[in-house]
Amino acid sequence: MIPSEEEALALHRRYGSNDVMVRHCLTVARVAKVIADEFRRSGKPVDAAAVTAGALLHDIGRNRTQTVRHGLEGAAMLADEGVQDSVVQIVRRHVGAGISAEEAKKLGLPDFDYVPRALEERIVCFADKLVESDRVRPFAGEVERFVQKGHDVGRLTALKKGLQDELGQDPERLVLDNVKESG
Repeated sequence: MIPSEEEALALHRRYGSNDVMVRHCLTVARVAKVIADEFRRSGKPVDAAAVTAGALLHDIGRNRTQTVRHGLEGAAMLADEGVQDSVVQIVRRHVGAGISAEEAKKLGLPDFDYVPRALEERIVCFADKLVESDRVRPFAGEVERFVQKGHDVGRLTALKKGLQDELGQDPERLVLDNVKESG
């Protein structure tokens, strides 16, 4: 099952998501939709329903933990709800710019490669990096945050470059030109 927006919002309510989290997820979904729609216009197959559901639910695990484990927790919650595996994987793999199996081991996560691979996973991961709270912001802001936290900036910039190469245009520019700020 791929949850509709209404069903995703009901899951947020069931698991106790606050308004700030829901607004963040709605904004990430708007950003991800712009990118997914452009991929579809360019003839690249993308599961838009999975992108939307994954974006809407990517942070639901924050109801259990505010740590790096929130992707894993959210994935488990959604799997228990019978959500389709493509959406579960989007949620599992959106943290940071992905977490390699080696990094996961160091972080005490189950042995798994958490790096987004499928197009839908990469779209949601990137969309999340363009949203701070419920505001779209330039990618440079996320790069700076990664630098400050000592995260893998190379993987982050490779995420953007990969999408750009496949799309034939800058996904950040596409979003900044097409997503209106919420008021």
